[in-house]
Amino acid sequence: MTPVISFKDVSKHFMTWHERPYSIKTVLAQIARFDFRFGKKEHVEVFSNLSFQINAGEFVGIMGRNGAGKSTLLKLISGIYSPSSGLITVNGKVAPLLELGAGFAMELTGYENIFLNASILGFGRKRTLELVGTIIEFSELGDRINIPVKNYSSGMMVRLGFAIASHLDAPVLLFDEILAVGDAGFQKKCLGKIKELHGEGRAIILVTHSPEQVNNFCSRCILMDNKIVVFDGKPQEGTEKYMRLFQ
Repeated sequence: MTPVISFKDVSKHFMTWHERPYSIKTVLAQIARFDFRFGKKEHVEVFSNLSFQINAGEFVGIMGRNGAGKSTLLKLISGIYSPSSGLITVNGKVAPLLELGAGFAMELTGYENIFLNASILGFGRKRTLELVGTIIEFSELGDRINIPVKNYSSGMMVRLGFAIASHLDAPVLLFDEILAVGDAGFQKKCLGKIKELHGEGRAIILVTHSPEQVNNFCSRCILMDNKIVVFDGKPQEGTEKYMRLFQ
């Protein structure tokens, strides 16, 4: 079976500055004092040499403490970030629901953003027109779909983002812990939709801090800690290891 996602020896680091001047005025003042120390760069490693595969139809829960690299992992899969080293292979379109507002043009209406997001994900106008009514209905935004997204609450953004990601015909869906935002009723509706999509054979990756969600929905748990994958296997065992990280 050809995996839909493959990581081979993938590492990711970022460059950060310490004591970097933040304005031209500061730089000029330092030069006037003959102070040419403009800070130093540092490599911050998020994770190192990750290797795993995810096949079509798998429902994978990604867990780990804050800062473990879970969200960075999703951004690598979706192509927002590139790996510092190693090889990532993704077969098929990916529909991501990451942090609030990602992929939205704030000045455009919710309706216009549906077409924008669909276009970014590679879906044509004809197919989007076929789905737009269903997307709006699922979002429960009603007439608010016609106001600019910059006027949306965080809950409204979640509704629109989830509705778009979950109704496009992508074989791979990425859901960050964004589902922690919003009312309980819509969260339940989202989880029901995710379960439905999994039943259709989609590969789903869910970043969450909820052991209950992983145990109830996922067929596999990947646990990240100390820049590596420390567990990859059955959900129950994975969530137990996750809880022990906080003891």
